[in-house]
Order: sequence, then structure tokens, then C-alpha cells
Amino acid sequence: MRAVEVFLGDRTFVFRDAVVDDVPALAALLADDVIGRDREDPADPEPYLRAFAAIDADPAHLLLVVQEVDGPVAATLQLTLLPGLSRGGLLRAQIEAVRVAAGSRGSALGSTMVRWAVDEARARGAGLVQLTTDARREDARRFYEGLGFVPSHVGMKLDLRRVSG
Repeated sequence: MRAVEVFLGDRTFVFRDAVVDDVPALAALLADDVIGRDREDPADPEPYLRAFAAIDADPAHLLLVVQEVDGPVAATLQLTLLPGLSRGGLLRAQIEAVRVAAGSRGSALGSTMVRWAVDEARARGAGLVQLTTDARREDARRFYEGLGFVPSHVGMKLDLRRVSG
């Protein structure tokens, strides 16, 4: 992906692929909310660097960074393409880890980013875009519903770090 400039009001943002130097800022964004601060540890960069290397090496993943021109990282999301047999072999896209820095919230950056990800998924051949949001994030759920996403499934997780095998 090449860098794309997006104009929102009087602000200009650049949408681009993440690079390894972005990892500390991305980890800090992930930790900058009431849920993330309990599960993220940006002080330890190693797990984030390992994850970045795996994401960066796989063309099925896109890690987006958004920043104001010559400014700090303002937002991020991950888009992953998932081939599957269901729905007639439909390629689906998964949006994950959507975060907007506090100073950029309310600028329409989040909705612009998600719409960009949907367009990117379509351009890459996906026929369905899905995402999950933590059940405690009621504002996020309303946000995604406002963008046309429907709560069609119940998401479930099993944290393998906490369950003995």
C-alpha cells in the first residue's frame, strides 16, 4: 500500500502501512483505554515486535497506521483476509484492533478508517467484512452499527493462557 492523504476538516491524515518503528506507538494506543490498560504492556516491546514481524511477513494481513502529516501516530487498525469454505468459498476480511488516539477522537477519523478498510477488503476480493468488539464497549457497538455492521453472531473466546490443556 502506498501512503494516502485524507482530509478531515482542517486536518490532513496520512494512511500507510505500519513499519517496525511504529510498534511502540501502536502498543501505547492499544493500552490507552479502560480495557486495554489491563491487558496490554507497552513497556515490554518484545511481544509486540514479534507480532509485528509475523503480520508484516504475511500478505493476508495489513496493519494500518494513520498519522497527521509530520505528526505522531493518531490511529491504527488491522485488516486480515480469511479464506474459508463456507458461503461458497467466500473470502472474508476481519477488522481488528481499531484504536484512535484521544486527541483525534471526534474528528471522523475512526469512521473514515473503517470505511477505508471496507473498501480495501472489497478491492482485495473479500465478499464479507466482520469484526468483534468487546461486549463492554457499548459506544463501539453503536459506532459499528452506525457504519452498517449488524450484530449477527455471538462471539466467544477461550484464553489458552488461562486454561490448562
